[in-house]
Amino acid sequence: MNNVAVLGATGSIGGSTLDVIARHPDRFRATVLTAYSQVEALAALCVRHRPQLAVIADPSLGAELSRRLTNAGVRCEVASGHAALAAAAASSLCDTVVAAIVGAAGLESTLAAARAGKRLLLANKESIVMAGPLLLDAVAAGGGALIPIDSEHNAIFQCLPGGRPDLRKSGVRRLILTASGGPFRGRTRAQLSSITPEQACKHPNWVMGRKISVDSATLMNKGLEVIEAHHLFGAPAESIEVVVHPQSLIHSMVEYDDSSVLAQLGNPDMRTAIAHALAWPERVEAGVPPLNLAACAPLQFEPPDLATFRCLALAFQALHAGGDAPAVLNAANEVAVEAFLAGALPFLSIADVVETVLAELPAQAVVDVQTLRERDRAAREAARRVLRNAC
Repeated sequence: MNNVAVLGATGSIGGSTLDVIARHPDRFRATVLTAYSQVEALAALCVRHRPQLAVIADPSLGAELSRRLTNAGVRCEVASGHAALAAAAASSLCDTVVAAIVGAAGLESTLAAARAGKRLLLANKESIVMAGPLLLDAVAAGGGALIPIDSEHNAIFQCLPGGRPDLRKSGVRRLILTASGGPFRGRTRAQLSSITPEQACKHPNWVMGRKISVDSATLMNKGLEVIEAHHLFGAPAESIEVVVHPQSLIHSMVEYDDSSVLAQLGNPDMRTAIAHALAWPERVEAGVPPLNLAACAPLQFEPPDLATFRCLALAFQALHAGGDAPAVLNAANEVAVEAFLAGALPFLSIADVVETVLAELPAQAVVDVQTLRERDRAAREAARRVLRNAC
């Protein structure tokens, strides 16, 4: 039995993970469930999945979670606070940790799981974007495994021999990340001047949370994935390419020195990647309908519009700058997206905020987690200052 901790259980990745786990009660058990503040949703998941530990990150909601679980007849340990998240990720209650907390908030628990030698299924791309070298060092020191469950990186993992080999010795020429183009593919900057949060969150192919949906609309999500691919697979920026593929059936590709290209295809459903990572190196049923190629529309490919969707270009800029520039990029973007979702920032100005903060805070070497936290805080303060000056 594989005991699984689902960090961010009330989100879309968490829901998909729990669906796969429930399909295989003889193989997997959800022993730890966590959420940030959705206490009612977390309690409902505990009623269904009966974990041994439930953690609510907001410390003010611990008593409320305990009350709800007691009233529902659920007997499990309850903890609250951010330190409890990290402790849960490293605890003996789980063998596998699904890191699905959105944003920089997931860094500490992801690192804790890596240090503890867990089988780490990574959906929290911000952790590796911010602290790629530190996370990889933690995985190596803990002796566990790191398997990506972003659909694009999981696709690359499947197309590489052995999952994460030395690319230079494996004859790999390019990693090709596919992007749907989001809800605004093909639009001009003028057409994006009055975009609302509701429009930005209506992704054509995927059901996702609001923050990641906005990142998909700006193509920042793809930019973060480029940085993630660099760390996960040891690929230089020049060997990573993004191609827009609006059907989202090819999730990514790997090109080899002999010009062969291997692609991983499937219906756009995160359960495919999650099931693959949970069972790897075996395969299990994921609950996803088989891909009917004969019924598919023609597959399209086009280059990304970096002039209109500038966030992708800024992510490449941060990757080339190196050091903690990706952490600065991520922090500024989180603040800008939050402002956009609150109606305080135009859609096109998200990139402006990120660009200004990157210029204000030149890259520094990644030393340790504490230094990264300080730089993350400085980038957020700079982004908020940019927002105040813009008002």
